[in-house]
Amino acid sequence: MNYQQTIEFLYSQLPMFSKVGASALKNDLLNIRELCGILGHPEQKFPTVHIAGTNGKGSTSHMLSAILQQAGYKTGLYTSPHLHDFRERIKIDGEMIPQDEVVRFTERMKGNIATIQPSFFELTVAMAFEYFAQQKVDIAIIETGLGGRLDSTNIITPLLSLITNISYDHMNILGDTLQQIAFEKAGIIKPDTPVVISETQPESIRVFRDTADLRNAPIRFADQEYRIIHRQPGPDTLHLTVEYIPTADVELYVLDLPGHYQEKNLVGVLAAMEILQLKGFPVPQAVISAALSNVKRLTGLGGRWEVISQAPYTVLDVGHNEAGIHAIMEQLALESFRRLHIVTGFVKDKDVMAALKQLPPDAIYYFTKAQIPRAMHETDLLKLAGEAGLKGLSYPDVPAAYAAALAAAGKEDMILVCGSVFIVGDMPVSSGRM
Repeated sequence: MNYQQTIEFLYSQLPMFSKVGASALKNDLLNIRELCGILGHPEQKFPTVHIAGTNGKGSTSHMLSAILQQAGYKTGLYTSPHLHDFRERIKIDGEMIPQDEVVRFTERMKGNIATIQPSFFELTVAMAFEYFAQQKVDIAIIETGLGGRLDSTNIITPLLSLITNISYDHMNILGDTLQQIAFEKAGIIKPDTPVVISETQPESIRVFRDTADLRNAPIRFADQEYRIIHRQPGPDTLHLTVEYIPTADVELYVLDLPGHYQEKNLVGVLAAMEILQLKGFPVPQAVISAALSNVKRLTGLGGRWEVISQAPYTVLDVGHNEAGIHAIMEQLALESFRRLHIVTGFVKDKDVMAALKQLPPDAIYYFTKAQIPRAMHETDLLKLAGEAGLKGLSYPDVPAAYAAALAAAGKEDMILVCGSVFIVGDMPVSSGRM
């Protein structure tokens, strides 16, 4: 098979959560253990950092990867889902896995795929682990796909675990209370292994502490050690002055990720780096600062308050659950514009009404759907949005919705594209995306 045939094989033959939802998930780690056993347990051949959380784990993973990469460490990065190219999921030093490596791995594992019948995610995780081991990375940042306890990435023994936060998402899988969701995320906490919690939340603090105590894992709450004492948002950057509370030391960081919600992710990253320095990965402060100013360039991260145009001011953001939309609305309150145009769509298995109720009623809406089976049909979304007091029209795909917004928007207006990772992923590359 060539690369395109290989990708089509993976998409068509393997159950894929992003397309079909919960039916693609396996409620155990048996398949990933068997796959990695066949490969000679590559997950044991390089140091790792394991990251979970409802929101912010992608940004956190890319920040940490950028810092270690800038410091000269050969750094693997595994994330999901991808926006445009499958290979975005597996990177070393910001470079995607080569196409021929994807083909080679798939051809090698074809017989095992038929026997084991893994999910798309399980096979992708095994591919990443083998590639990182083969390329002899110094360290790899591994982001969970969903939850933590039963996530396929949870067969690693990391140097450090990091949990960004918890909020309502995937309740049909992870549980319908924040405590149940926290329990699933806490599944990545390993015996005698430090864990950083980026954000102290009353609903989760007891769950995380109890799990850490049970496993003798040193636990740190980053926002109790670091605090933002000054912030200056800009169109493309976020200036943050951070105090390390135990010593009152102060550092200025200029993030190239301008969303104010990155404040919560930053403190988790700083706490994690403090631990990694003690684990054999020293990084000078100047390198940390330089890397955080160049996360997008170093890692290729997109879709986090990603500005693709100034006139009209156009932003893409992958925030897609209730808490994610809330963070987008907080950022939106800091912006100035004449009229607001919102291109949005959701997947059917989210609490769509909870997200819609947070969106501003005075915006002009372009309701659409991503080209996946899980996507809510645009006419159903239009009807639901009407019940939430939002007005607009429906469009069959993202390019059509974006074209309509672009045609209607003046130079002093703003266009926001949000609601689903897949909505942002379906944005036309010619729009200015990387």
